[in-house]
Amino acid sequence: MAERFDVVVVGAGPAGLSAGLVLARGGANVLILERGEYPGSKNVMGGVLYNHQLDELLPGAWREAPIERTVIEQNYWLMTRNSAVAFGYRNEDWAGDPPNCFTVLRAKFDQWFAKKVEEAGATLITRTTVVDLLQDDSGRVIGVRAGRPEGEVYADIVILAEGVNNLLTQKAGLHNDWKMNEAALAVKEVIELPREKIEDRFGLEPGQGATIEMLGDPSAGMLGMGFLYTNKESLSLGVGVLVKHLVYSGMNPNDLLERLKQHPRVRPLIEGGRVIEYSAKLIPEGGYKAIARLFKDGVMVVGDAAGLTNAIHREGSNLAMTSGRIAGEVALEALAEGDPTSRVLRRYQQRLEETYVLKDLRKYNQANEFFDANPQFLRDYPELLSRMMREFFTVDATPKWDKQAKILRMVRRERPLWRIAYDLFQMWRAIG
Repeated sequence: MAERFDVVVVGAGPAGLSAGLVLARGGANVLILERGEYPGSKNVMGGVLYNHQLDELLPGAWREAPIERTVIEQNYWLMTRNSAVAFGYRNEDWAGDPPNCFTVLRAKFDQWFAKKVEEAGATLITRTTVVDLLQDDSGRVIGVRAGRPEGEVYADIVILAEGVNNLLTQKAGLHNDWKMNEAALAVKEVIELPREKIEDRFGLEPGQGATIEMLGDPSAGMLGMGFLYTNKESLSLGVGVLVKHLVYSGMNPNDLLERLKQHPRVRPLIEGGRVIEYSAKLIPEGGYKAIARLFKDGVMVVGDAAGLTNAIHREGSNLAMTSGRIAGEVALEALAEGDPTSRVLRRYQQRLEETYVLKDLRKYNQANEFFDANPQFLRDYPELLSRMMREFFTVDATPKWDKQAKILRMVRRERPLWRIAYDLFQMWRAIG
């Protein structure tokens, strides 16, 4: 006889676990199915987790969670092959209570989070791949089929938190396969390094962390970026590029990562480190217009499966947790009203529209297309800015008035001032 639950959640990442926690606390009989050996074994992200969304679910939990370092400094580097123009922000208050964000390793954090969800009353089954949805004659989702004997599980509501490889979301008719300009491929290494060296090289106190986002050369001028995050005794180093550009250029992201490791600004930071983990992941970056339909009778879609990532601010896990939380709340209401149809489940999208999640995605709706159509921002401008800074900081016998005039001539020769002003105005329209 097939099993029945109130809700089945597919995927034990931040989105699925957030939904499961809310449902279990609300008294629902909830099953979470995870294809990995354990939560976090199949999950990949750069490594930054924002505390606000975790605090909404588990107030003060950051004190006991297996976080790596509390981030007090965030940096951006505009890079050429041998230089970096850097700017950033550091605030010791971010090390306070509560912190703004921290770095995590998903294999540790997701297992801890999953334990909290199980303690709340959810049932978690790992090593189980959901291969299909069960639907009635009207098309309403009424359960799932797992790839194991007697794998049919019935439920009033199914929440799809399956990640970017959203085959079930597609089978539900809620999304098409990702287009090449709607996803990036990121590769990442975790590089083991003694904590004392990390703190010395990044100017940190014990427990403090820093992040660096790298634009320009790390992606070879293509739409993408590199990143470097500090953990307790390791560094997370990676690079991600829009799939469309990788295909057209014929470049391999692993080659980009190896080249980044040899950059004169990066090499001293990772020197002596040992690679202990390698991972690769697709990241949905199509923006607001590329997100899935978020619900239909009997089903809701959350997190990466729905395309809820903000590439401009490198946010993903926080959007996943918010969407999972709201989906869990709406599912409880549907169960209480005895109506798991779109009439109730549409509240999920309505409430998500009122949050930063869809407001931010709508704000940056044109960003991906804009930077795709304007490669000069990641190809030409870092090089021009590097030459300007080199001239500005080079001390010789040239009077400063003459030096400024030389810089101005250089800029005009490379790109007319009106064109720079036009580019900046267009960028502001796209992301401002």
